[in-house]
Amino acid sequence: MSAFKKLVEHSQKCSRFQHLASICGWDQASMMPSGGNQARSEAMAELSVHIHGLMTQPQLGDWIADAENEALNNEQQSSLREIKRQWQQANLLPEKLVEAKSLAGSKCEHAWRSQRGENDWVGFEKNWREVVELSREEAQIRADAANLTPYDAMLDIYEPGTSSASLDTLFADVKTWLPGLIDEVIEKQSSEQFNAPSGIYSTEKQKALGLEVMKLLQFDFEHGRLDESVHPFCGGVPSDVRITTRYDEAEFVQSLMGIVHETGHARYEQGLPKHLAGQPAGEARSMGIHESQSLFFEMQVGRSDPFIGHLANLAGQQFSGSEFEKENFQKIYTRVKKDFIRVDADELTYPAHVILRYEIERDLINGKIKHTDVPELWNNKMQSYLGLSTQGNFTNSCMQDIHWTDGAFGYFPSYTLGAMYAAQFMASMKKTVDVNSVIESGDLSPIFTWLESNIWSKGSLLNTDDLVKGATGETLNAQYFKDHLRSRYL
Repeated sequence: MSAFKKLVEHSQKCSRFQHLASICGWDQASMMPSGGNQARSEAMAELSVHIHGLMTQPQLGDWIADAENEALNNEQQSSLREIKRQWQQANLLPEKLVEAKSLAGSKCEHAWRSQRGENDWVGFEKNWREVVELSREEAQIRADAANLTPYDAMLDIYEPGTSSASLDTLFADVKTWLPGLIDEVIEKQSSEQFNAPSGIYSTEKQKALGLEVMKLLQFDFEHGRLDESVHPFCGGVPSDVRITTRYDEAEFVQSLMGIVHETGHARYEQGLPKHLAGQPAGEARSMGIHESQSLFFEMQVGRSDPFIGHLANLAGQQFSGSEFEKENFQKIYTRVKKDFIRVDADELTYPAHVILRYEIERDLINGKIKHTDVPELWNNKMQSYLGLSTQGNFTNSCMQDIHWTDGAFGYFPSYTLGAMYAAQFMASMKKTVDVNSVIESGDLSPIFTWLESNIWSKGSLLNTDDLVKGATGETLNAQYFKDHLRSRYL
């Protein structure tokens, strides 16, 4: 058996254990009774250690060296590149650190689920301190190996090849025009009349509505399902994708678009190349590309005029009221408001939430600030970017996101990168697809065919720049995002 074949079979073996870990994580967040957390955390830590052991077996280095001298086609060479990258990443970290971070993250996240609602920064800080310390230790190990800053080393996990220097430049430009655009749009909308959601929107009917929207978006229910959790997410594996949302019976807006967003993630997973299942090359390219798909669904398609028409019709089948008329629905879903919560933010203010988090986590992991500095820094930046004070309001500031509870530092930039990629993909798609007519028809297949051909089927065979250039003719160009926002809101 060739060395490359051995590596492929070994990767597939690892992926089966990762499959179990992913489903266990979904269950922990959505189904597991609270009393099961300690045992589950220990089990998942043990599983993470086992996976780490598989991914760092001594013979893998020899197999990789041998495979590099074998006659491989282009796809196999790309697959080998990704296998080598994962092997190098795994070998950086000692087993004890992997286990310790898994345990600390599970403990912190589980406690956070109740601490957030209680505004309990003191309790949260005690658990989070260990997560930050272990994340810094991990970051330094990765940085030393790659000759990067600690934060860039963590960023590379989610956005291979991206640096904080490039993000600083990108976000600095956004900060020159975004605040003014937000104020301009809010002023424009101030005279608009619309009927905000008011009443009782039962969870049962909201879920029924969400399922109908998922059907419109051609979600494969043979290989996935919808559930509830404190924080919406997409988990599982391509053959068994689990998405969640959260319901509030006082309004339906957030749960519905949350479902559209997570369905975008899910369709990407379901569309990854099946012949590469279990191999790193068959996985999503980066979190920025992953977010581009969820935001393509939620923002580019989901808030378009013809799609809003479908949403209004489907919502009208579950609920009654003037708020479900198409014109009113459009105003609801394009309303711009400066607010505290990232996941509930509108398309226009969302980048400000991301930039704030990026700047804080960058300095936190690089050791320029202490974890106890975060609430004050958050308040200062929130006032600067959105004119809102979060003094003493930990629930709606630095405790609102799940990401930092388990040490996912370096993830947040992916959201705004994703929004930029999504706008660029839509601009390119419109050159060959009459997008509005397709959406209006109710059969979105041509849109999904374009995405599958240009994005989903590529997996990680290409690096991010080559993937984007292949789909659009150029690498990331943030001007498309700016143009999209001005076109939609002004």
